[in-house]
Amino acid sequence: MPLKKSILGTIISIVVASLVSLAVSQNSIDFFGIPFLLFCVLYSYAIHWIFFIHAYIAQTEHYFDAIGSITFISLSIIVISYMQNFYSILIGVLVSIWTLRLGTFLFKRIKKSGRDTRFTEMKKNFFWFFMTWNISALWVFLCYIAGLVAMTNKNSSEVNSENIIFIVIGVIFWVLGFSIEVISDYQKKVFREDINNKDKFISHGLWAWSRHPNYFGEIILWTGITIIALPVFKGWDYIALISPLFVYFLLVNVSGIPMLEKSADEKWGDDPQYSDYKDKTSILFLKSPKD
Repeated sequence: MPLKKSILGTIISIVVASLVSLAVSQNSIDFFGIPFLLFCVLYSYAIHWIFFIHAYIAQTEHYFDAIGSITFISLSIIVISYMQNFYSILIGVLVSIWTLRLGTFLFKRIKKSGRDTRFTEMKKNFFWFFMTWNISALWVFLCYIAGLVAMTNKNSSEVNSENIIFIVIGVIFWVLGFSIEVISDYQKKVFREDINNKDKFISHGLWAWSRHPNYFGEIILWTGITIIALPVFKGWDYIALISPLFVYFLLVNVSGIPMLEKSADEKWGDDPQYSDYKDKTSILFLKSPKD
């Protein structure tokens, strides 16, 4: 990637995170003299910068996904410990369960494969590699922002009958999304471990209903977190609705589906069965396969 684009990407990441955190911090309690939400974004970037130094010197991408998970979990622990209210505990626990499961899954996968081909050239370029770690820090913050707004809000301890409705619906969404993500990841893992499936693509189970059911599940669970947090929002807090929209945009247009679809087309683009699978199967949303 050209130097200017790498530097610009890093600057945009930091500017977006700063502006969003300042906008939604109006109702945030103070944390050692600064809005708690502002601390959250500073913390996310600090953790990523510290581990980037090690990753660049060692020329390794093995801990890239793990650092994102560590940031989610440690941030949850900090907020829960300081706030100790219903929203911080509920949202913090749900996010920690998701990130612990996903982080462990991704870490084991890269350790088994030995490398992540996305980083083969990237990690040799300081500014390109650095930009990627900054985007990861932004990813953590924007994914979590709706939850963090509710968790650090001055009014987050107030739970009433109206809030309960949103909480129940949100938890149902989270459980549904989490289940879809776990089941689809497990189905693909089992498929790949069968030597008879070497160089083949999976097209059964949830993968018969979507070419990327794990991503669909992730979008749904973050929508659930946002629904839980929604009753606490006031004024500029509604900017935090960007959370599930950002997850959707990132997975559908940037780092998720486009890369995997390109890789799959290169492997099986000339396979009539794969072409038929693409024609019959939804790219994201779970839908009954076309006849």
